[in-house]
Amino acid sequence: FIRMLRSAKKRDVLELLRRAPEETRPFIVEAAVAAQSVASLAALSEFLDFSKEESKSLLEKFLYAAAFSPRPSGELLHLVLDKLDGKQLAPETWEMGIVAIGALVGKLCQQKLCGLQQEVERGVETILRGLRGAEEEPEVVIYLLALGNAMLPGTIPTLLEHAEEGPAAVTTTAIAALRRFPARHVSSKVKRAMRRIFHEKRKSYEKTCRLAAAEILLDKHPSPMDVINILLATKEMETEMATFLLLKVQNSLY
Repeated sequence: FIRMLRSAKKRDVLELLRRAPEETRPFIVEAAVAAQSVASLAALSEFLDFSKEESKSLLEKFLYAAAFSPRPSGELLHLVLDKLDGKQLAPETWEMGIVAIGALVGKLCQQKLCGLQQEVERGVETILRGLRGAEEEPEVVIYLLALGNAMLPGTIPTLLEHAEEGPAAVTTTAIAALRRFPARHVSSKVKRAMRRIFHEKRKSYEKTCRLAAAEILLDKHPSPMDVINILLATKEMETEMATFLLLKVQNSLY
């Protein structure tokens, strides 16, 4: 079916979407995303109306399919960006769209298309601009999730700032995003910030935040001193948290 869509003309894909029974449309939308031909994406662009509340489930299906596409094209990212740009969307659709942009940017960069696709720069700027303007905590978390999906080394300073200064949910999300980076991107600056969070040098953090910071220190080429200091700190922790860290150190040793 996907092969058929790849050779179909725009008007044929559009007609298929319009005439299909409601229960089969999600399948056709997923297949059209998977096909990623110029015609199938153009048909999706014309068919999907992000301003209609009744098409919400179909839009979410489209965004899921885009986010999980194994080898997305710049044209697919362009379509997602255009559909989200300046629209008044249901909160769930907007959240999924922002996270999908991050996932598409990350996969395009893995294909070495970061500097070659104008859409990638537009996607990154969309996330960073939204993060700068976000005022509510849940909104900040969504943009940080998108940055975690994108995994761009250039965004590490932004993630560090939110990891140290944000409230618990923001700190947890930012640290989770940092954990996704390969060890070569976990610099001494990142490790210093994780030490400050774990040892609570600047302010108090929730235990989930401290544990996440400790995991980065233990998982990304740990230094002997970090291991020693984390073990010493377990003496003053509650049993559950101390046990978790001790098991983590044991696993590293094995």
